[in-house]
Amino acid sequence: MTLQPKCDDVETAEGVAITVTGVAQVKVMTENELLGYACEQFLGKSVVEIKSVILQTLEGHLRAILGTLTVEQIYQDRDKFAVLVREVAAPDVGRMGIEILSFTIKDVYDKVEYLSSLGKTQTAAVQRDADIGVAEAERDAGIREAECKKEMMDVKFLADTKMADSKRELEMQKASFNQEVNTKKAEAQLAYELQAAKEQQKIRLEEIEIEVVQRKKQITIEEKEIDRTDKELIATVKRPAEAEAYKMQQLAEGQKIKKVLIAQAESEKIRCIGEAEAASIEAVGKAEAEKMRLKAEAYQQYGDAAKTALVLEALPKIAGKVAAPLSRTNEIVILSGEGSRVTGEVNRLLAELPVSINALTGVDLTKIPLLQKMTNPQCQSAI
Repeated sequence: MTLQPKCDDVETAEGVAITVTGVAQVKVMTENELLGYACEQFLGKSVVEIKSVILQTLEGHLRAILGTLTVEQIYQDRDKFAVLVREVAAPDVGRMGIEILSFTIKDVYDKVEYLSSLGKTQTAAVQRDADIGVAEAERDAGIREAECKKEMMDVKFLADTKMADSKRELEMQKASFNQEVNTKKAEAQLAYELQAAKEQQKIRLEEIEIEVVQRKKQITIEEKEIDRTDKELIATVKRPAEAEAYKMQQLAEGQKIKKVLIAQAESEKIRCIGEAEAASIEAVGKAEAEKMRLKAEAYQQYGDAAKTALVLEALPKIAGKVAAPLSRTNEIVILSGEGSRVTGEVNRLLAELPVSINALTGVDLTKIPLLQKMTNPQCQSAI
């Protein structure tokens, strides 16, 4: 039989009125003794009455248990509450020959919204715990993520380091291989170039030998050509030139002899003329010298009178030379405010004339009697 016990507004241990509904499965025991108890209790009653008796018994025990528990215990642990009801009610219904197969709490509620408030508090607490849990989870996740990233970066750096080391070793190995390869290539290139140079040297030596032979042959040919040219020049140029030169030489010798003879004749002529002129000049010189000797003897004999005569002979010439510039003068005008001044100027000029003659010739005209009279002031005035 299925029973649905219900307790309305039952106060819990905290005095909160709640309503609890449940579902119970019960049956009549089949053991002889327990079956006798069932027959004794329910024989002659209908099924409804039997359900009512059993239901009331369960509801009574349910009420009694609700009074000892708090709302939280009832609400949070329904299975434990149901087990407790079954354990408490089982002996009583067992003495009636009834066995409780199962008992569960179907619903718990109240009219004062205690459970909803409890749910809100619990929800808030749960939400809080959830938020805390989420935050802690996020924190742990962040920490773990950071740790994982750190581990990943460590692993990455380690891998990069290993890769860099491997790459460096690879590059070093490649560089070493390249160096060996380049060294071998350079050695091979140098060996090739050396061998090529040797071969080129051999070829050059052969070419030089060929050039030497060709040069020798060329020299021989040129020597023969020179001999031939010399002979040709001797035959065509030298011999005719020597003949012409000999001819010219003979002609030149003839001309030279001719000119020498002519020159000798001219020089003899000039010598004879010179000797004649020299004899003539010598005779003239001797005559002039004799003349001068005679003059000197006459001057020495006459003394100062001779010298004075010479001076007097030279005075007209000196006067002519002095007056030569004046000969080109048309007119001389002497300006003077007084008539006696002109006479004084003439007198001064005549007075200075003996001094000038003395300076030029060394003869003192003032000592000559005739000139003493001329230099007399009275004579000058008369002049």
